[in-house]
Amino acid sequence: MVEQITGMLALIGVLSLFCQWLGWKLRLPAILPLLLCGLTLGPGLGFLNPDVIFGNLLFPIISLGVAVILFEGALTLNFKEIKDHGRMVTHLVTIGTVITWACISTATFYLLDFSWEIALLFGALVVVTGPTVIVPMLRSVRPKSQLASILRWEGIVIDPIGALLAVLVFEYITVSGDPTTHVLYALGSMLSLGLGLGAAAGYLTGQILRRNLLPHYLRNTAVLTLMLGIFVGSNLLQEESGLLTVTVMGIWLANMRGVDIAEILEFKETLTVLLISALFILLAARLDSNAMLDLGWGGLGVLAVTMLLARPLSIWVSGIGTSLSRADKWFLCWIAPRGIVAAAVSSLFAIKLEANNVQGADAIVPLVFLIIIGTVVIQSLTAGRWARFLGVKADSAQGLLIFGASKFSRELAKILKAKDVKVLLADNNWDNIRLARMDNIPVYFGNPASEHAETYMDLTGIGRVLIISPYRQLNPLVSFHFQDFFGTKKVFGLNNTEVGSARHQLSESYKQRLCLFGDAVSYAKIASLMARGAQLKVTNLTENFSFEHFRKRYGETAMPLVYLTKEGKVVVVSGNDTVFPNGIELISLLPIEALEEAKVQQAIAEREAQEAQEKAAAEAALAKIKADEEAEQLRLVQAEAKVAIEDNTADPLQAADETLAKS
Repeated sequence: MVEQITGMLALIGVLSLFCQWLGWKLRLPAILPLLLCGLTLGPGLGFLNPDVIFGNLLFPIISLGVAVILFEGALTLNFKEIKDHGRMVTHLVTIGTVITWACISTATFYLLDFSWEIALLFGALVVVTGPTVIVPMLRSVRPKSQLASILRWEGIVIDPIGALLAVLVFEYITVSGDPTTHVLYALGSMLSLGLGLGAAAGYLTGQILRRNLLPHYLRNTAVLTLMLGIFVGSNLLQEESGLLTVTVMGIWLANMRGVDIAEILEFKETLTVLLISALFILLAARLDSNAMLDLGWGGLGVLAVTMLLARPLSIWVSGIGTSLSRADKWFLCWIAPRGIVAAAVSSLFAIKLEANNVQGADAIVPLVFLIIIGTVVIQSLTAGRWARFLGVKADSAQGLLIFGASKFSRELAKILKAKDVKVLLADNNWDNIRLARMDNIPVYFGNPASEHAETYMDLTGIGRVLIISPYRQLNPLVSFHFQDFFGTKKVFGLNNTEVGSARHQLSESYKQRLCLFGDAVSYAKIASLMARGAQLKVTNLTENFSFEHFRKRYGETAMPLVYLTKEGKVVVVSGNDTVFPNGIELISLLPIEALEEAKVQQAIAEREAQEAQEKAAAEAALAKIKADEEAEQLRLVQAEAKVAIEDNTADPLQAADETLAKS
């Protein structure tokens, strides 16, 4: 039996990894292959039966997994960020949540004959969307930047809010179902313990992190262990209060000043990916397909209300007073897929409610999975066409993600931003990020190839990646990560390689792509030029001032970087690019030598222009003198002719002919 459990755990781990990879490869939410895998191994083939294999261990596994998922989600709920992302996001996670909850709960009560308690619990479970399903969908649909930002932040923020709402409803059901206790007293004590212990645990954990009472290598492990200990301890003090406690603990940490949770959040997200994948396969394998079919038309009716009534109503009400157009709102009405949080939390609650003999608890999980399957499959297949029909798809992504926020990168980003090109700077160096923020440049602090960046870094409108950083070990990782995301021809890196031992050599295929701004341009070279006073300049190339004139003025040391076409396209200079058409705006780096050469060429040009002007003036003066002499001569001849005519000494016609001949 031990070998069987070990083998199943290993198999679930391998299948989880494969499903995550398949979702990434197909650019689909990983929840779809995970769901298919679980249904195939469980109800389909009968190969995986979690209840039989894990027995009494199944509930602790699911319980601890859900605790970690809720804690990780709560760590992302920063109240300041809700305000920073606009009125629409704020409305959606507050007013929109209440509207969605009310619509779905009412439909569940009337269409499926659920009790109000179970209907309210189900409605609370499916108000969440979640970044794990939203982000892959946005990558394939590519809507306008504003719409993508609204959907992404709604999914991030509503996860802990929806989970907290579901926990509160569940605790009310648990307390009200116990005839030996007074409902209000028991609920009050549970809320007091959950809120009080969660806040205290969050504060103490934050103090430990703020004062650096733990070595760096123990921080992540310590926070995870403390969270699990608080979860179990809260349940021992008051049954079913642990989920509320860890959720409040995470929210407190996320909003505590002076506490850096970036590394903790990244660690938790890595752990959550494994837990989400394994849990979803286990939960899908436990699903009774007959129970889902038994939902019948009532279940499809709830799905229809969720997609066609609750979501549009919440969008249109939340959109009051915003600048969104009708097309924007109609697009948002169609995008609200449900994810793993709803499945995991509903399965845990269902097990607990079934143990307490709560009527209707066995139908919660099939109905939640029906909503997940319906929203993810239908919206994934139709969202792209809907966006094209409404005209809300983003144009060809011309923006740049620049890894490395040095002075050179900041100057380049400022120029691009002034030309209405979307640019995002990413760096691990806080000083560089701080200086970029002071210049109002969008930034991401951290590793852009991390799991955290995949969820929180807004790549809408970004089409290429420039790796301009001194981090030799991290640069290849970032390069390979975004080559898989954008393609090999959209990722550019500087040639930072040096001749050294074999163990430090990079692959030839990677080195061939290190040609940003030229084959011989390295980070050290750019940094040296900037330190010596090099400047970035925008030059308009025209028929009267082509690239040949540019080279003549600035010399061979001038370094072309990027150019913008009249059509709004951004072209990154790489390799030995020497063809620069007229009618473009060329952004280049001009070293001191180039600037001095330009001054010399300008002086020469000014001197030549002055000499040409003086020569032209002299020629004009000579021409005027000659013209004056000819005019004087003509005047004298005319005068002589006039005298001759007056004296009658000559024939008038003959005098006129002679005058004309002389002139």
